[in-house]
Amino acid sequence: MNPDDTSARLRLDRALHHVDVTFRGMTARGDETQCVCHWGDPEELARLKIPDVLLDASLLRRTWTAPDWKDHGAVLRRILPQFARALVDGLVEPWFATHEIGRTFARGKWRQWPGRQSAAVEEFLNAWWAHALTTPDPVVRPYDLLALCAEASGTLGPWLGTWEALGHHVADRHLVEAAARWEEDLLGDGLPWDAWEGEETLRAELSAWLVRHAPARLRAGGAPEELLHRIRLLGLTGPARWEDPHWPDLGR
Repeated sequence: MNPDDTSARLRLDRALHHVDVTFRGMTARGDETQCVCHWGDPEELARLKIPDVLLDASLLRRTWTAPDWKDHGAVLRRILPQFARALVDGLVEPWFATHEIGRTFARGKWRQWPGRQSAAVEEFLNAWWAHALTTPDPVVRPYDLLALCAEASGTLGPWLGTWEALGHHVADRHLVEAAARWEEDLLGDGLPWDAWEGEETLRAELSAWLVRHAPARLRAGGAPEELLHRIRLLGLTGPARWEDPHWPDLGR
């Protein structure tokens, strides 16, 4: 195993342990409620008010996907030890797209939590991201995990910065895969995921980063020449873009 892979896994394991310790004993508020018809029965709700009791897969899913808790932060803290490990193990399936998982972190307003708690969440997300970038076949592909982290944190720059600073052949291959997934949306002036807010800012930042940083890494990762041209086109606007001989037919 590559030493970088081992280091990233150890960091992730430490981050998961820190989440376990930090959020041990947390519960939902005693007056928390949910819809009996659409969410679940009172006995299931009561389990969220008991610390450290594992939830079955269905209850965990209904808990993290529900957008209407009185205190979403308290509910998220209650499930975080189990939820974080389920995410890393690939046991969490979003309804439509992975960025929805990031939104449950955003709804919990984790950046406003006490310092030790917010630091544990931040390190977990950073460790998971670094591990995915250096793992050949991660449970969540980096193009999806980037959207999750961006939605969870409300920012894109730090995650791109980690990718940029990581001189790793596996990270280069992931960049090729991500660029191929993103280029059509970005050339059509769309973000590759449905952002909660700031979509245009995120799109512009991702496009600019790819134009500035990606070409050399894409070549190193074995990207086809046509993909390199499409990334180049992201740096052009107006007729210079769509009159270029490499402009693709996007069905527009």
